[in-house]
Amino acid sequence: MSLFPGAAHAYRTFRPGLPEAAVTLLTDTVRGTPSPVLLDLGTGTGQVPAALHQAFARVDIVEPDAEMIAEAEQVLRPLLRDKPLGVHHCPAEEFTAPYPSYAANLASISRAFHWMNQERVLHLLDGVTAPDAVLAVMGEGSLWTAQSAWTDALRELIQTYLGPERRAGTEGTYTRTQRHREEVLAGSPFSRIEEHVLPVVRQWTPQQVLGYLSSTSFAADRLFGNQLAAFQTQALELLDRHAEAGGLTENAEFTVLLARRP
Repeated sequence: MSLFPGAAHAYRTFRPGLPEAAVTLLTDTVRGTPSPVLLDLGTGTGQVPAALHQAFARVDIVEPDAEMIAEAEQVLRPLLRDKPLGVHHCPAEEFTAPYPSYAANLASISRAFHWMNQERVLHLLDGVTAPDAVLAVMGEGSLWTAQSAWTDALRELIQTYLGPERRAGTEGTYTRTQRHREEVLAGSPFSRIEEHVLPVVRQWTPQQVLGYLSSTSFAADRLFGNQLAAFQTQALELLDRHAEAGGLTENAEFTVLLARRP
């Protein structure tokens, strides 16, 4: 089941890519490795491999959403050219190595770890990665969790339409997981962890924010039903007012956990 039904184009167009500092950090993990392999789980529309492809001899992407992985393949085929691209349309928990000697040098999970059966995925990765492989679990908050005058006002507007609780997935509301990512990793084969917190400043236009909202599970178009047009009109008016007052600036922190075997 898709967590973001019908949102693949908006996801590809409006979701922020990897910060440059994260690209450098991840590229450095395979510096000096002959013919390194990237395995990207929960690839969405392929933002991680699109940013990192030059450093890898092979890329494998894993994604359960058919529309998302089709977008990712469309982006990545021209970038990789003659390099092998493995396209695996399945949940991360069901990935199987494409050939017997397969061993990824970097396994990456960006903005998707919380949707996965984490223990199962980490056990799986232990069997499909090189002995010195690095696992990168990364992401940041969303415009729902951002704290600024314009994001606070936008969140309040969303709540007037959808209720006070944050929507998540296809049906439910957001609940914080009981265990932090660091705790889950510490109990896994990848228990040696480095944390890198990278400051990010983003500038948004009102139309970009609306597009971004369409790509989320907390403000997906389908949640508004026949009130979608009214919400979008009010949201644009709100965002235009804040843009005129000083721009739509998001100050975020992109966190990268690099995990290795002891």
